[in-house]
Amino acid sequence: MKRLMDIFGSLLLLIIFTPVILVIAILVRIKLGTPILFKQRRPGLNGKAFYLYKFRSMTEQRDAFGRLLPEEQRMTPFGSFLRKFSLDELPQLINVLKGELSLVGPRPLLMEYLPLYTKEQAKRHNVKPGITGWAQVNGRNAISWEKKFELDVWYVNHHTLLLDIKILFLTIIKVIRHEGVNQGEHITMETFTGTKIEEIGKHG
Repeated sequence: MKRLMDIFGSLLLLIIFTPVILVIAILVRIKLGTPILFKQRRPGLNGKAFYLYKFRSMTEQRDAFGRLLPEEQRMTPFGSFLRKFSLDELPQLINVLKGELSLVGPRPLLMEYLPLYTKEQAKRHNVKPGITGWAQVNGRNAISWEKKFELDVWYVNHHTLLLDIKILFLTIIKVIRHEGVNQGEHITMETFTGTKIEEIGKHG
């Protein structure tokens, strides 16, 4: 049932948002240049890598040594608008159709985080990752990594079709209110460097 919901849901959303997707693609090309899509390897079910698609939201500006400038300097007002309303994530509907993502599940993070998880945190990869998830509707980027992983594992242990529908409904509300997009002064979440011992005790 979950896979059927993913297929029909992503197809329906792609049909509904096709005009929006085309307009965004054109604007990204004009304002940020090419490539239009940002593509990055992320861990999927059981940690197996796949390429996640998003609309680009930052420039490719680099310093004199060819290194990318900090995200704060590369983010444009247009990119901020895309992230504010999660429009940059619309291409991930393609990932859902391909079976790499689900509409609902723990968000796929970076490949380099895989060896940093505790045994409990690694359980977040026991289900297919999603465009939105239990952590996203309970704080998104405004909560700590440890709390986010705790919510992800809770979802893994309790997910049902009704819970997925509830999460999708709550996601719509969160997007409209654009809550929890950034963490404090950071454009995205701070880099995860592993859970300290005291944090493990605090979050179980």
